[in-house]
Amino acid sequence: MDLDTLRNANFKLLDDAVNDWSTLVKHLETLKKDAEDELHQAANKADWAGVNAGVTKEFIGKTAEEFTDAHTQASTIHKILDDTRNELKLYHQQLVDAIEGGRKNNLMVIGYEGRFTVTSNVPPEGRAQQDKNNQSEITTLRDELQKILDKATESDNSAKTVLTAIADQSKLGFSDANYSSRDAAAEAIKQAERLAKLARKNPEDLTVEEFDQLTAGLKKYGNDDLFAERFATTLGPQKTLEFWAGVSDPYHGNYELGRERLDQLDDLQRSLGTTLANATQIDSVAMTEWKRTMIDNGDKLIHGNQGGPMGFQVMSNLMRTGDYDDQFLKDYGTKLMATERKLTGNGEHANTVWRQMGASPTLNRIGEDSGSDPFTGYLKGLSNSPDAATDFFNQEFISHNDPDNPFEEDKDDDDKPGKVTLSNFQYLFEERDWPQETDSKGKELHTGKNNLALALEAATTGHPAGEMPTPDTPAHNAEQAKLFNAIVSSVAEDPGRLTDQEYMSDSMGQITSEYLPDINRAVTDVSRGSKSWEDIERLYPLAGTDAALNHADVTKFLFAVGQNDEGYAAVEVGQQAYMAELMEYHLNPDLPTDQRFSTDTETTVKYFTERSGEVSGTLGLARQEAIGSPGSDEDKEYDHSIAQYKNGISGGVGTAVGVGTSFIATPWVGALVGGLSTTATSVVLEQVFKDAEGHTLEQKTKEMGDSWQAALNVNNEYVSKGALAAADKYNLDNAEDIDIWSREGARQGFINARAILDGQAPGSTTNPG
Repeated sequence: MDLDTLRNANFKLLDDAVNDWSTLVKHLETLKKDAEDELHQAANKADWAGVNAGVTKEFIGKTAEEFTDAHTQASTIHKILDDTRNELKLYHQQLVDAIEGGRKNNLMVIGYEGRFTVTSNVPPEGRAQQDKNNQSEITTLRDELQKILDKATESDNSAKTVLTAIADQSKLGFSDANYSSRDAAAEAIKQAERLAKLARKNPEDLTVEEFDQLTAGLKKYGNDDLFAERFATTLGPQKTLEFWAGVSDPYHGNYELGRERLDQLDDLQRSLGTTLANATQIDSVAMTEWKRTMIDNGDKLIHGNQGGPMGFQVMSNLMRTGDYDDQFLKDYGTKLMATERKLTGNGEHANTVWRQMGASPTLNRIGEDSGSDPFTGYLKGLSNSPDAATDFFNQEFISHNDPDNPFEEDKDDDDKPGKVTLSNFQYLFEERDWPQETDSKGKELHTGKNNLALALEAATTGHPAGEMPTPDTPAHNAEQAKLFNAIVSSVAEDPGRLTDQEYMSDSMGQITSEYLPDINRAVTDVSRGSKSWEDIERLYPLAGTDAALNHADVTKFLFAVGQNDEGYAAVEVGQQAYMAELMEYHLNPDLPTDQRFSTDTETTVKYFTERSGEVSGTLGLARQEAIGSPGSDEDKEYDHSIAQYKNGISGGVGTAVGVGTSFIATPWVGALVGGLSTTATSVVLEQVFKDAEGHTLEQKTKEMGDSWQAALNVNNEYVSKGALAAADKYNLDNAEDIDIWSREGARQGFINARAILDGQAPGSTTNPG
């Protein structure tokens, strides 16, 4: 900034701009509140069904978020402009005061061509005498003025840099970058450039002190939008790969880091992954190019002709933390699968390139797997990005029309196998030869397949794995329902795909607990599209898309899931809650006639409690199959898992058990998605958890001498409590009859489960024959 520009500055336009932005912020604050209270919250409580449940509700939620982002961005811009205006006014006054002070000392300041000079205004005839005295004053004033101009220039440039960075954050919509001041935003950019410069060094030359600076800086600023984007783009895709590959394996390069900071590499990996994930969410031109180049580098050796791991092997390990951009994950996954096909002969043989060998570098420091297989890290990334996960698993891996397709199946039982189309899900879950690894004690690791289960959890439920659904979680869409159907069919075809890999069962249990309306519909055996199916839709109201499950497949699937204590706990707790919700819903005397399954209460209660009894009965038989004998350590693990599940749903039974986002097709149960439990649900689950903590099933088995009969009786007690609680809520005068009907229905369902499994689980210890 030159002297005359600052000296003659007119701040009216800048004052007007600051005032206008202040007014805009206030207006957007009102709009943000209205969007949240009158649009978003109302949408969460509304009567959504069908396409509206999966599309309109989600659209309203995202629209409300845009108002929030608009307010955030406007507020940040206002603060930056206000800070800059105030500073420039201060520097303007300092400049004017300094020039006036010089004038009083017979010094004159002249600006020209962007520069300035300080000279004496004493007449020529008197200068000779004063030159010697004035020279130091001239130098002092000149330095003072230059210092003021430097600060003003820095202030102006800083504002320009920050405002440009914010504007570049998103091509469409608004950025959610939020800063309390211009200096805070400018500091984020400054730190990003400084740390990126460190990371661009040869990893072998990185000092311990520099390592610590990187780890601390990324941890502090990793979730900062401006920082993340500037750090990623300054470092660049290629240098990102070289940096992590070099630093993560110090024994092949930087020995000092290996001695001093080996235990901190996991912290750096987490922070670096989170930073890059945040950066991919930024819709700037520079980040678009970064993402494209990173994917292009995926199937290439990072050191070119000199070797090294592939780009996919390095980058995938940085996907274990953070929430990566959905489209980036989709494009990345497409190229990753293409590379897998190339390296395995379309899946015909194992991928030996992505196996841990003796001299292979260690690319992962979070957990014990080496990171050599890029699917392990990539799938963990998908587990945090539900939409990308759904899209990925439903993509085609190979077509039956591909002449090089190695997969064949005899679908027509005519002894003539034909080529079959496989989805990414089918290939990874059923066919892939996963690399084998062991931990430091020689125990086999299953990190890759466990992350596969986590990614499937996100893909089918619509929320990140390990979390519970919230009021903002949309009802299941067609692609999610299709994938769940594929999971159930696959496990039913070969239960060992799950029972031989129990580490996947906790995720499978959570998934199942969020599809209980679909499962209960399936066990009715009513044909979809028939007149009777309309009755089933009223019996089990469902928002979103029905997974269209097959009864026989459901039975085999539940029997497999139930043989793991965590899988069992998720589904059993969910089913008991769902049964109680159905009880309260159908016994509501204000339920309109056209939404009733039957005008006869006995018919309705017996029908849905029988199906509920079958689901719980199948799970109970699976538990019996797994534990061997009541009171065993395995039996206690089941009770412990149920008791532990209580902690996960303490925030709200309705959504936590999974049915909250599906069972919302009517206003009477719409409150469930707000995390509110019904009276019947609370009563039933309180008893479920109390029984688990007190090992009630074990005690009843000892008393009765029959574990199956004991389980039936315990289940009937839950059904009875739900029935009586619902009847009491509505002050029904036939509560005793409802209790009897519910017990009869649940008992018959339990008996049905055993009869069905006798024919579907040959060799099972639960088979009395």
